[in-house]
Amino acid sequence: MALTANRYGKERVRLVRVARGAGRHEMRDLTVRVLFSGAYAAAYDGDNRDVLPTDTMKNTVYALARRETWSEPEELAGLLADHFLAREEKLAQVEIDVEERLWTRVEVDGAPHPYAFAAPRSERRTTRVVAAKEGTQGGERRVEAGVAGLALLKTSGSGFSGFRQDELTTLAPTDDRLLSTLADAHWRYGAPPADAGAAWHAVRDLLIDVFARHPSRSVQHTLQAMGDAVLAARPEVDEVRLRLPNRHHHRVDLAPFGLDNPDEIYVATDEPFGIIEGTIRR
Repeated sequence: MALTANRYGKERVRLVRVARGAGRHEMRDLTVRVLFSGAYAAAYDGDNRDVLPTDTMKNTVYALARRETWSEPEELAGLLADHFLAREEKLAQVEIDVEERLWTRVEVDGAPHPYAFAAPRSERRTTRVVAAKEGTQGGERRVEAGVAGLALLKTSGSGFSGFRQDELTTLAPTDDRLLSTLADAHWRYGAPPADAGAAWHAVRDLLIDVFARHPSRSVQHTLQAMGDAVLAARPEVDEVRLRLPNRHHHRVDLAPFGLDNPDEIYVATDEPFGIIEGTIRR
């Protein structure tokens, strides 16, 4: 028997950075994952000489966040990748994932507060940098960005009909329904943008715009339209991966109470739910 693959690293390193400017503070709330792949098989036989402790990985996240100059998650991820690749002899590939909880500035008396924030949204900004040493897997570097938990809902403009039915099908076709999802979208850059923050906001806004405008025949139909729109509008993006769970809202039967329900009263259900995934490439 032989060890055929191995990875190790540190999960869920929580990092909150406060940039204390004159009269105004900026905050980033990040969760970082570090994963090493390389010549570490000896550790599985009890020899730890080549193993960098995962606690050191955690400390490196904090030290580089303080020591280096960065503003966007993509920049921090790149700094971490470069740091580990330059130092670790046995490391062949490092993967850095960064997830950002999105806080918004509180308004007081109609003006943005200099140091108070709220987090009303479920969504998180995501970043992934995968980097390899020269001569290892071509020395490639892959940069991805994304959004997770993006809550989208529209009360019309969506239907689902013409689907295959058998003796166990109870779902009725409809040309107009409520469509709700908690979307995950991840996109891979061919060439990383000069302004990662602006690019992220532009793609996020485009996904929302297409969801709202698109006359949907199914969740699959809308997924394709969202991915196509990103590739058409953003030349720096080579690939978009989308995961759109169909968070069902069922119309409540009010007839037992002597009431009609002209598509006004629904029950939102957490599970079970449909799941639709797709990848769109150039």
